[in-house]
Amino acid sequence: MIAAAILAGGEATRFGRRDKGGLPIGDARIIDRQLAVLREVTGDVLIVTNQPDRYAPLGVPTVIDARPGTGALGGVYTALLASPAPQTLVLACDMPFLTAPFLRHLAARGRDVDLAIPRSAGGYEPLCASYARACADPIRRLLDAGRLKAADVVAAGVRVCEIGPDELAAFDPDGTLLFNVNSPRDYARALDALARRNR
Repeated sequence: MIAAAILAGGEATRFGRRDKGGLPIGDARIIDRQLAVLREVTGDVLIVTNQPDRYAPLGVPTVIDARPGTGALGGVYTALLASPAPQTLVLACDMPFLTAPFLRHLAARGRDVDLAIPRSAGGYEPLCASYARACADPIRRLLDAGRLKAADVVAAGVRVCEIGPDELAAFDPDGTLLFNVNSPRDYARALDALARRNR
């Protein structure tokens, strides 16, 4: 069994506190694009958010942060506590170009480890990764120690499967697979990438 969780609890300080998941990319919002691909992978999807009313129209279960003020890593922890499955795909809400084939591959790579995590040219991608329930306690210990960097879970004593650039390349022909929208400039780049793809 596998479930999926979208982390939509960030404050988006670099984007004027806008709802990044609600940004339109083409004819769909980012969160709608994510739900569409996730539903090809699993029937169990939840959203971690501190504004559940915002996402109520989606008809997806929502969960409020179990550890408020602990950033994305706290969101991962909350997702693992709430997940109905022993393995959970965890995604940031601002990644518009994820695909079902890649997420299925990520799920497969995560079956026999605690953490399957992409490593792009920019480093680890802990907000697009497969987490086993066994990661919850190591993450809790990081949070208790005030270590809030999500990538620190890689060295927290869990069994890791790293998906490196060569492996990622098969799923990422135009280099946008793991792109995330953190700022207005990133949003403009995402729209440009979609326009180039459509051409």
